[in-house]
Amino acid sequence: MSGGATVLFIPHGGGPLPLLEEPGHAAMNQFLRAWPASNARPDSIVVVSAHWEEPVVSITAAAAPQLLFDYRGFPPETYEYRYPAPGNPDLARRIHGLLGGAGIDSRLDPGRGLDHGVFVPLMLMYPDADIPCLQVSLNANLDAATHVAIGKALAGLRNENLLILGSGFSFHNLREIMGKRDDSIDPRNREFESWLEQTCTDRGLDEAEREKRLIEWERAPQARFCHPREEHLLPLQVCYGIGQGPASLVFQQPVAGYIASAYQWDQA
Repeated sequence: MSGGATVLFIPHGGGPLPLLEEPGHAAMNQFLRAWPASNARPDSIVVVSAHWEEPVVSITAAAAPQLLFDYRGFPPETYEYRYPAPGNPDLARRIHGLLGGAGIDSRLDPGRGLDHGVFVPLMLMYPDADIPCLQVSLNANLDAATHVAIGKALAGLRNENLLILGSGFSFHNLREIMGKRDDSIDPRNREFESWLEQTCTDRGLDEAEREKRLIEWERAPQARFCHPREEHLLPLQVCYGIGQGPASLVFQQPVAGYIASAYQWDQA
């Protein structure tokens, strides 16, 4: 259906490094900057960021959300960024209603700002900051089945002209990233990415099996090497719950020394 939502899972890089043009983020930056040109301009953007966890799923509800600089140790200018996009309180209320209708507790949060998992990629993708945006948190239980269910509840948005962005990282082992000393790709990283690509994109895969794999992702090869903690993967499970079908691989290149992927679900 034309005008329907696009669902996109992306890597957002390390803190503000993409905005500082750190060389290890060059390929990701190029992808994010180019993406809007070949996709419909959305009326609003909904972002599920890895950097917000709450005991009850929370939704930013401010009409003019501020930024939350949830990183430390970077140059002073990285704490002065502005992204004055309006919020969308009406859409926030509808998301709250969709979650409630699916039996998922949620709350509206008019005070929280947009974290770097939101404003960093959006500054690259939509630098004019003229599209309303809001953020949806993860559930702090970090349970994959819960996040697929959150996505299924939000599938009611699929007929709207939205960009629903899962902002995380398909590889997120900070100890390994910080200790990286060369340009070689760790075979454990490749193994997990191959599993993830096959799981997300194989059109011959039974849908119940695809969902089972994403819920039981810890069984994947090298899963816990790539994700010692799963918060950067879970936005993908939310995206899958919305898309409920195979995705297209739209990016797969090294980011900060490790292969990272982006997946897109288009409205049928």
